[in-house]
Amino acid sequence: MAAVAGTKWRALVLIGVAELFAMTLWFSGTAVGPELAELWSLTAAETAWLTNAVQLGFVVGALLSASLTIADVVRPRYLFAGCAFAGAASTALIAGVVDSGFQAIVLRFLTGVALAGVYPTGMKMMASWFVKGRGLAIGVLVGALTVGSASPHLLRAVGGIGQPRLVLYGTAAIAAVGGLLALAYEDGPHQPETAPFDPSAIRRIVSDRGVVLANTGYFGHMWELYAVWTWIPVFLLASLEASGTPTPERWAALLAFGTIAIGGVGAWLAGSAADRVGRSIITSASMIVSGAACLLAGVVYGSSLAIITPFVLIWGFFIVADSAQFSTAVSELADDSYVGSALTLQTAIGFLITIGSIQLIPIVQRAVGWQWAFVPLAIGPLIGTIAMLWLRSLPESAQLAGGRG
Repeated sequence: MAAVAGTKWRALVLIGVAELFAMTLWFSGTAVGPELAELWSLTAAETAWLTNAVQLGFVVGALLSASLTIADVVRPRYLFAGCAFAGAASTALIAGVVDSGFQAIVLRFLTGVALAGVYPTGMKMMASWFVKGRGLAIGVLVGALTVGSASPHLLRAVGGIGQPRLVLYGTAAIAAVGGLLALAYEDGPHQPETAPFDPSAIRRIVSDRGVVLANTGYFGHMWELYAVWTWIPVFLLASLEASGTPTPERWAALLAFGTIAIGGVGAWLAGSAADRVGRSIITSASMIVSGAACLLAGVVYGSSLAIITPFVLIWGFFIVADSAQFSTAVSELADDSYVGSALTLQTAIGFLITIGSIQLIPIVQRAVGWQWAFVPLAIGPLIGTIAMLWLRSLPESAQLAGGRG
C-alpha cells in the first residue's frame, strides 16, 4: 500500500509538470501579439484571433474527442504526448515559416485542437491515481494549467520583448518536454471510462434546473476570464505608460504573468474551501470580487506599481479560483447517464462565449479607452453570481459538496 501511495504522489508531480509545460502553448501567440501585429499589420480584431483561434480549436477538438471516444482508443500517455508534440510543432511553424496573420491563425486553431487532447487527458490520467484526495489532485492540475498559460508572458519579460520568435520557439520546446514527460506516465489503478458525447442528451441537460444554473454560473465566469487573460498585458502597458513607469513593457509582461499565474494558487485554495463551505458560496464570492475588479480597473488605471500590482494580483487570484467548481457542480447535479455529455456541452459553450468577449474588448477600447475597457465584462460575474445563489436556495443544492450547497 505504501508503494502504491508513493507512486500516486509521483504521478501527481509528473502529470502536473507535464500539464504546466504543455499549456505554455495556450497564450504563446497572445504574449507576442503586439510584435506580430506590428510585423504583419494586424488590426485589433485580427490580433484577438491569435487567442480566439485557440479557443475555437479547443472546442472542436473537445467535441471530436468526446464524440469519437478517442481517449478510449489511444492510451492516455500517448494521446497526451502526441497532442503536446502536435501543438509544439504548430507553434514552432509560426516562428519558423509563417509570414501572415491568416497562416498564424490557422496554426493557432490547430494548437487549440491539440490542447483538447492535453488538458482533459491530464484530468483522466490524474483521476486514475486518485479516488480519495481527487479534489486536491484536480486542483493541482488546474493550477498547473494556469501557471503554464501564464508562462509565455514570463518568457517575454525576461528576454522576449521585441523577439517574438524567441518566445514561440521557447514555448514550443517547453511543451515538447511536457510531452516527453507524459511518456513516462503509467496508468493508475482507477482508470475512469470516457463518456461519449450524446447529442440526444441535450434536451435533458437544458431541462435540468440545477445543471442549467450551474452552467449559467460557468458561462458568466467564462465571459470574463479569457477576455481578461487575453487583454490584461495590453491594459497594463497602457496604464504603466500613463503613469510614467520606466521600462513599461517589461513590467507589463511580468505583471501579466503574475496576474494569470497566481490563479493557480486561487484554484487550489478555492477547491479546498468549496469542499468545506459549499460550491455556491465560493463561486459567488469569487465572481463578486472579480466582477468588482472589472469596474475598479478604471479607477486604478494610471496608478503607480505599488497600487496596480496588488490590484491585479488579487484580481488574478479570484478570477479563476472558482473555475473547477462549476464542472464539479455539474458532475454532482447531472444524472450519471448523461454527466459526460453535460460536461462536454458546458466546456464547448463556455469556450465559445469567450470568443465574443475577447472580440468585444478592443471595440470598447476604441470607444472609451483602456481605462474602462473591462467594464462590460462585469455582466458575466453578475449573472453567474445570481445563478449560483439561486441554486443555493433550491433543494438541488443538497447534492453539492456533500450537502453543503
